[in-house]
Amino acid sequence: MKRRTFIRTTSLLGGAYALSGPSVLATGAPLTEPLWLDGPMRWAQLAFVERDPGHYDPDFWLRYFKRIHADGALLSAGGVVAFYPTQIPLHHRSDFLGDTDTLGYLVEGCKKQGMKIMLRTDPHAARQDVHDAHPDWIAVTADGQQRRHWANPDLWVTCALGPYNFEFMTRVNTEIMQRYQPEGIFSNRWAGHDICYCEHCTRQFKQATGLALPTKIDRLEPTYRKWAGWRMTRLRALWMHWDSEIRKQRPASRFIPNGFPDKVMTGKEADLFFADQQARRGLMAPWANGKGAKELRATLGMKPLIGIFSVGIEEEFRWKDSVQSDAEIRIWVAEGTANGMRPCFVKFGGDIYDKRWMEAVARLYEGYHKNESYLRNTASMARVGVVYSEQTDRNYGGKPWQQKGSDHLDGMYQALVESRVPFDMVNDQLLTPRDLERFRLLILPNTAALSDAQCQQLRAFVDAGGSLIATFETSLYTEDGQQRPDFGLASLFGVSYASQVEGPLRNSYLQLRHTPADRQSQAILKGLTDTPRIINAIHRVKVTPTMPFPSPVTLIPTYPDLPMEDVYPRVSETDTRELYLRQIGPSRVAYLPGDLDRSFWQLLNTDHGQLLGNVIRWALGEEPIVTVTGPGVLDINVWRQRTSMTVHLVNLTNPMMLKGPFRELIPVAAQVAVQVPAGSTVTGVKLLMSGQIPAFTRQNNQILVTVPSILDHEIVALDLV
Repeated sequence: MKRRTFIRTTSLLGGAYALSGPSVLATGAPLTEPLWLDGPMRWAQLAFVERDPGHYDPDFWLRYFKRIHADGALLSAGGVVAFYPTQIPLHHRSDFLGDTDTLGYLVEGCKKQGMKIMLRTDPHAARQDVHDAHPDWIAVTADGQQRRHWANPDLWVTCALGPYNFEFMTRVNTEIMQRYQPEGIFSNRWAGHDICYCEHCTRQFKQATGLALPTKIDRLEPTYRKWAGWRMTRLRALWMHWDSEIRKQRPASRFIPNGFPDKVMTGKEADLFFADQQARRGLMAPWANGKGAKELRATLGMKPLIGIFSVGIEEEFRWKDSVQSDAEIRIWVAEGTANGMRPCFVKFGGDIYDKRWMEAVARLYEGYHKNESYLRNTASMARVGVVYSEQTDRNYGGKPWQQKGSDHLDGMYQALVESRVPFDMVNDQLLTPRDLERFRLLILPNTAALSDAQCQQLRAFVDAGGSLIATFETSLYTEDGQQRPDFGLASLFGVSYASQVEGPLRNSYLQLRHTPADRQSQAILKGLTDTPRIINAIHRVKVTPTMPFPSPVTLIPTYPDLPMEDVYPRVSETDTRELYLRQIGPSRVAYLPGDLDRSFWQLLNTDHGQLLGNVIRWALGEEPIVTVTGPGVLDINVWRQRTSMTVHLVNLTNPMMLKGPFRELIPVAAQVAVQVPAGSTVTGVKLLMSGQIPAFTRQNNQILVTVPSILDHEIVALDLV
């Protein structure tokens, strides 16, 4: 789709993916009450601990919820501990509950404040009396031992796929619904932990497949893959069972699982979803929360997506009663909000040891409340889609050069962020013309496992005028991970697989052939004009071109890096291309045989980032919907609302960007040029988070505005008529 047509279409369609029209049950019968799903914008989760009843102050929390304008509450109800006077045998009531109803008091208080209520269960562990009464409900390890809880040996780990969940927890859900009539039930750790060898799993897997359970976790082993598929089927059945029983009690209510192994199924079955992406750990990038949001948004469309974030520290050893820095919390939440999630803070335990987080969250929520109408997005305006592939994750990776497969996507993601190109994620199961019509460019970062049908969909996208970038072994394998003799997309790439992958390459380089008169060469080598060569990727697929190609980037083969006296190229120049560029009518196709995306993530070499950014801009072939200039690292997202358009600028400029936590926030300034949707008139511009009304100018169909300071998150809002 041409850019002007796209902008005009998004301005008219707006909420094409939003929940609309009369509300109906799964049976097709109309609801007797309004559907609440798209209402709450700011959630608060209070995860009780057993001693909270009688030890914490519920009115303190109700006052805080009111102060921050929380309109949704996620509260712990039952499962491993019941925080209400349950009547179900073996459903453990908190030892501190007495004759009170801790949950009921808070539910009533939240409802009086107009909040919607989601109640949380946790079925993954049980006490000794459950074990003694129903030992078959307990998970079993491969050596036949019933599984003690890894963190609390007084507890037992339950089997997620047997009668404990299907029968016992169904009764718990029903009792909770009958007592409190919440908007839904959210279940934590509902999906089990590793392979369970209990009598129910052993028998049911045998009946379904004719096989014994796999003896170890190996995602490429055939029996394990059968088990993974069977487990997904059982979990979906459990989801649908719990959801249907909940709707019997209140038709507008929903069951929300904490995660599901397949995002396409999640998007199909969930009417709203809570993404449990609580915080960074280890070397996670701060944009990881936005990436998770983009992946879910690819299958959920514009259904409500709530992002659970922790105020506590999420490192390996889980110090749950300590807190993160304000800066870390603010950036993580900003990334989620900028990518279309609605925030939900989670606090473990009603008693607070460290209150430092409360002001940071209050300021965020107060700002989001003030600008709520600008956060009710109806459509993304990104023109670039990055394909992510769950089937590649499941079915590819057994060879040495296929390890750390997620680094391909992370490297491309980082390159796009640094290039300030707005983009969305695309699930590889959703490649129909309708799914792809809003994109000008698709990027496939080593999307290795693709079916023949998926390859045909991608060819159709290019035939219809779309552009494509692919790297490394993209399409070399079928959807089941079987290697093809040639790329499934060979006709697009213009190359054939030469039956070899080289690497790791030591001391190999990319020759940059600067041709001043060649506009394509100038575009690809922009920012690299002062050097004749840069370092190569770590691995490369050997390919044979099937047609003539330009050659701005060619191979300098590996040569010794020791002893120092021998460090010189044996072959100083070749005609072996390391970047294949094609113009097919209005479409552009770029294929990189090297793992340049993965190498960029692992090395963070600036030349790799520059080259990837240049290839992206060349393949896009149009000006992005928004152009941002100025210093620093900014993540850019652009959204349409019913009467406005917003540009989210998340400031990731920080020495702690790739190793948290942020100690401080470092402000930057930016100049922003926004393409105005066709047929729209801009009546005003606001900087929502700072509350400023900036001066702006019009230039052709662009609005130009200076943002004097971005601390963590600024939102440029254009009011439209």
